[in-house]
Amino acid sequence: MTSEGASVLASKLSAFPRLGLASLPTPLEPMSRLTAHLGGPRLWVKREDATGLGFGGNKLRKLDYVLYDAVSSKADVLVSGGVVQSNSQRQVGAAAAKLGIECHLAVYHGRLAPPTPEYACSGNALLNRLFGAHLHDVPWTGNRNLAIEELGSRLREKGRRPYFVPYGVSSPLGAVAYASTIVEIAEQSRALGVRPAAIVHCTGSAGTQAGLVVGGSVAMPETRIVGIDIDAEPERVRSDVIACARAAADLIGTHFDENDVEVVAGHAGPAYGVPHAATIEAIKLAGALEALPVDPVYSGKGLAGLIALVRERRWPPDTDVIFIHTGGAPALFAYHSVLGI
Repeated sequence: MTSEGASVLASKLSAFPRLGLASLPTPLEPMSRLTAHLGGPRLWVKREDATGLGFGGNKLRKLDYVLYDAVSSKADVLVSGGVVQSNSQRQVGAAAAKLGIECHLAVYHGRLAPPTPEYACSGNALLNRLFGAHLHDVPWTGNRNLAIEELGSRLREKGRRPYFVPYGVSSPLGAVAYASTIVEIAEQSRALGVRPAAIVHCTGSAGTQAGLVVGGSVAMPETRIVGIDIDAEPERVRSDVIACARAAADLIGTHFDENDVEVVAGHAGPAYGVPHAATIEAIKLAGALEALPVDPVYSGKGLAGLIALVRERRWPPDTDVIFIHTGGAPALFAYHSVLGI
């Protein structure tokens, strides 16, 4: 990790304008009590849940860049989607409300059975309505973006100017945007005297990990980027990360080694969106030890994976490891009755 690398990456990213929707930089904080509980290594948390608008989250950092293009193109409606408790579509809805642009969301049903009675009306589902989004129920087919694209086509046929925001805001530009996280981590780590051995995060729709890998290759080449699969589809996730990272690297004029794409399987539980015992343990530990709300779909499973790797002694106790909290706290309310709290 060098200051020169961070400066080079920041310079590359400066060619891509952003709207200023997200409150950046997000904090990098020690998790001292969780570290002590687990017996090391020294754990830190990058608070991507603290990006601000609409309860924040990692997608808002991507939207900051992606929606600059939407505004520039004079779009009059944003089109995106996700499952009922999607953090991504909640952040798209929040950004649309802030920008004064109409928002239509394809809400997928059938990817998972509703795990609780409150699932359909609480958490992110409630916030989508609060932010004024127009919700369109569609069946889950396995194709993440087809229904969103079809929704956009119908609006275009009606004379609208829709802007397509992909599932998870996972696109080459979204990955470029997320590489900005590495600039912040590099600068914050240097200020704190930290040389992180790894950056651990949950990974699913690929854009976040793609941005971290591409950014890390420029500014933090000695730090391993470790994605914890939360989709129970590790091979698909890794393939999507490689494809997205390759396109993002082309956009900023750099390269990356696909051997740097590590997706750890075995911590997703029985299926996407279904918390298991390790997820619930991680949620409770983060809350009781660090006052850190993590959700049962993304950040909770990512933290469960990190905890498992620590218990397996992947890193010596005298090293530093950073966990990226991607947000998602509103989903806790939609999973209340399965958390045993």
